[in-house]
Order: sequence, then structure tokens, then C-alpha cells
Amino acid sequence: MPMERARLLIVEDDAEIANMLQLYFSKLGYEVDVAARGQEAIEKSRQEIPHLIILDIMLPDMDGYEVFRHIRSYLRTSHVPVIFLTQRDERDARIQGLELGADDYITKPFDLEELRLRVKNTLDRVERERMTDPRTGLPSGRAVEEYLRQLLQRRDWALLDIEIQYFHEFREAYGFVAADDVLRFTARLLNQVVNAFGSPDDFIGHPAEANFLVVTREEHARRIRDELKARFRQEIHSHYHFRDRERGYLILRDRDGSERHVPLMSLAIGVVYARDHDFADIREITEVAAEARRRDL
Repeated sequence: MPMERARLLIVEDDAEIANMLQLYFSKLGYEVDVAARGQEAIEKSRQEIPHLIILDIMLPDMDGYEVFRHIRSYLRTSHVPVIFLTQRDERDARIQGLELGADDYITKPFDLEELRLRVKNTLDRVERERMTDPRTGLPSGRAVEEYLRQLLQRRDWALLDIEIQYFHEFREAYGFVAADDVLRFTARLLNQVVNAFGSPDDFIGHPAEANFLVVTREEHARRIRDELKARFRQEIHSHYHFRDRERGYLILRDRDGSERHVPLMSLAIGVVYARDHDFADIREITEVAAEARRRDL
């Protein structure tokens, strides 16, 4: 099974090959998007971050290496694995792609089963290394920790510690499939808001199930926080049944049969400014951020 509905971006200007790959991987359960040009691929990867990119080297507007450099230089896509498509006789091209840091390559004409296994193995490796959350495709675990360590050397940032309130109660009522949809929705919302009101070098992470974080410039933090809270409050209603939306809360039953009323989900967001603290390690950052988030309840 694919990694929790993993999103693939296929960058291929040959419409026949692109359509074949889109149909093939969609039938396997992946979410698949296609770009025919390099610039289109760069824009799509920033609008909705994919779990993996299949990238043809020969494109009409720029070569795949340039696309790859853009993806790696953009902070929020720098972790996304890339598999290059090359012609069978392009030995130098394959070597150049691997030297740049591509995760794998496959030659044309290729065997679909081999490509499927390369995609699966790459996604499995990324998950094993705890570099991304399998549901949202956002950096998690060690990737978040490594980024926070870099912040210790700077004093020009603000960190937003974000928690989905009443998420666990929602999962209890609606099940894990609906709950995972909420996580994916939240990741998309974060990316949209940061794209609109932040900077290209802002960081978005998913360190724990109902917790996310954004690192941005000081002057952008308040607007991002306000937009996230407002849009989440407005758009989360679509994840509830009509009766729960109308009522404005969930009704859960405890083991003794008593009813418990649970509010609809919302975001609690704590903001920490580097200039206000002298952090010695990343644990201090996360502790201060968690305390700021609790004050937002």
C-alpha cells in the first residue's frame, strides 16, 4: 500500500507517458499531479508539497537539473525526494543527477513495476528515517530537530507552535480516516497561508500528530497566526456531519453512558520571538513555545 495516500508530482512533457503514469499510480492509491514544464513543476511543488517527485531531465523550458536545484533551494521542498527519468544512453546525465543529490533514477523506456518499487522504496526509506510525516508529507522527527538547532545561531525569527484542539475527540467520534483527512487539510492550509503572508524561506513542520509549527520572520508571525485561526475556524466545518455543524459541538458517550459535549476543532497557536529569549538548546525553544500555546487556549 502507498504511504498514507502519498502525493506524487510527475514532471514529464510527453503527454502519453505523463497520462500513463498518472493513471497507473492513481490506481495504486496515490494522489497524482502532473506538470509538463519545469516552471509549472516548481510552482505546483510550492502550492501543495508532494511526498515524491518523478522528474524528467529533458523539459521544454528548462532541464530537470535546474528544476531540482529550485526544489532543493526552497526550504519547504528541500526534503522532498526526487527520482530522475533519463534516456538509456544518458550515463553522464544519471551521474550528474546523483551528484546533485537525487534519490534515484530510472531509464526510459522503463518498466512500470520497477518504477513502482523505486517509488515505494524511496517513500519507505524517508519514513524510516523519520524525515517526514507519512500523512502530511511535512518534515517531522529528526528533520524538525535539525532545523531547530539551526535557529540557535539566529535571532531574527518567530516560531508558531500550533495545536489542533479537540482533534483526539474528533478521531474518537469519526475514526482515524477522517482524522487523517483533517491533518492533510491542516498541512495544506498552513502551506497556503505561509505562501500568502510569509516568506519563501519560512519553515513548516509536523513534529507530532496534532501539532504543527511554522518558523517565519518576526513581522509576519501575527498575520500568519490570525489568518490560520480564522480560516481553520471557517473551513473545518466541512469535516463534520451536518448535525454536528448545526449543533456546534460533538456528543460523546463515556463508558458509564453519560454524555460529554465536545467543541468543534480549532487552533491554539503560541508565538515565540527569538529576540525575547536566550535559548541554549532546542528543548528550551519547544518548552517556551508550548507554554505560549497553552496561554492561547
